[in-house]
Amino acid sequence: MARRPGAPAAYGEEFSFVSPLVKYLLFFFNMLFWVISMVMVSIGVYARLMKHAEAALAYLAVDPAILLIMVGILMFLLTFCGCIGSLRENICLLQTFSLCLTIVFLLQLAAGVLGFVFSDKARGKVSELINNAIVHYRDDLDLQNLIDFGQKEFSCCGGISYKDWSQNMYFNCSEDNPSRERCSVPYSCCLPTPSQAVINTMCGQGMQALEYLEASKVIYTNGCIDKLVNWIHSNLFLLGGVALGLAIPQLVGILLSQILVNQIKDQIKLQLYNQQHRADPWY
Repeated sequence: MARRPGAPAAYGEEFSFVSPLVKYLLFFFNMLFWVISMVMVSIGVYARLMKHAEAALAYLAVDPAILLIMVGILMFLLTFCGCIGSLRENICLLQTFSLCLTIVFLLQLAAGVLGFVFSDKARGKVSELINNAIVHYRDDLDLQNLIDFGQKEFSCCGGISYKDWSQNMYFNCSEDNPSRERCSVPYSCCLPTPSQAVINTMCGQGMQALEYLEASKVIYTNGCIDKLVNWIHSNLFLLGGVALGLAIPQLVGILLSQILVNQIKDQIKLQLYNQQHRADPWY
């Protein structure tokens, strides 16, 4: 049959612009992170249920369980759009997935740039976060373990100094404090003793009442904020690698989804052309 001059070349009915490689690569890529998101939500919910209700209400802002649940739910919704969109070749779901992933990537990039440019304000926020954590040290077991790990790992005590622990009601040095831990610091502030087989959890007893030089013989006296800043400065390449590792999967997801969307659009155009070809004898 004659073809109208200028009309596109006809493709066979079996031809498809949609590449199975791109389609199923995007599907399994999203499926992997979809499963990871469900695991994250499950762990977060389990950890949340194991907490006491009063502790849960006291420190929601930085609760690791809540943070894990929120990130897991966000990842679940995004990867769900990616999975179904790629499997069903749905342009709307794929574009939603690509747009949301782009927004998340740009927000992470903006947060990194702002944190670098406004490092003083970022330091102030970290200081506020650590002080708030000190206040709620005994209210949340997960938070307590996290602080103890951080103090032992960075060989530090408190935010700016070991005396920051006076902000906690149990460690406060005021005369009317009935706590047995009055004017003390957590055991994680204590200098390690290699020959000690059993951890002495009362090793920080009365340390806040001592002067800096005297206390430094028993505990870490430097605050964790300066230690954390120094660690960041000395591990910039490691942090850059972690940031790159987080960015690459997002960029791959955005790229694959856009490729698939363009292929689906080309396939739709082909189907419309084939319909016109069957209906119009001049095609």
